Amino acid sequence: MISFKGAHYPKSVILYAVYFYVRFAVSYRDLEEIMAERGVAVDHATLNRWAEKYAGAIANEAHRRKAPTGRSWRMDETYVKVKGRWTYLYRAIDKCGKTLDFMLSERRDEVAATAFFTKVIASNGWPDKVVIDKSGSNAAGLFNMNCLLVMHNWCWLIDVLQVKYLNNIIEQDHRFIKNITRPMQTFKSFNSAAATLAGIEVAHMIRKGQFNRPGKSGFEQFAEFAG
Repeated sequence: MISFKGAHYPKSVILYAVYFYVRFAVSYRDLEEIMAERGVAVDHATLNRWAEKYAGAIANEAHRRKAPTGRSWRMDETYVKVKGRWTYLYRAIDKCGKTLDFMLSERRDEVAATAFFTKVIASNGWPDKVVIDKSGSNAAGLFNMNCLLVMHNWCWLIDVLQVKYLNNIIEQDHRFIKNITRPMQTFKSFNSAAATLAGIEVAHMIRKGQFNRPGKSGFEQFAEFAG
């Protein structure tokens, strides 16, 4: 359960603000005005702190509750600006479009790709097949994963396909994330970006119905992850 001890606002108000920010394309100043329209006086700096403190924690809990995903994956990275510099948001979905995992990185290289595949496999199990673009670093990351299988005497390897048109599904999936982050312009810190993006990914997963909660609104599902 996520602690709201010491908060000067009710838990429901904080969760509403964080959910609204990660689900819809608004800036903190837009959200400040929206909250004021609902009778809640809270400045944009406080809203920033809420997103940074709670969005990532909610995302961690959400990942423990998501429905099982498929073993045929699509992996790609997109760009996010942090402190005026481009960083890389690694993302993976299965062939049905369900989000597997994501990771923000300051680098786009073999080390980052290997770290991402290690993370996504830890939370979803080993895939049968992964489709990537022509990126050499992503191919190298998967080669490292296959080396682990060989070292542990597994009798099969991950099938790696570098076919651009097969990856269109994840390139389309990137659009939701980009549409939400566009009004945010640029993040002020890497940690803030990582936490906020994690919340955006969870809102996207809710939108895609990955938590098997029929009849529950998006906000109700998001709030449940906070305990």
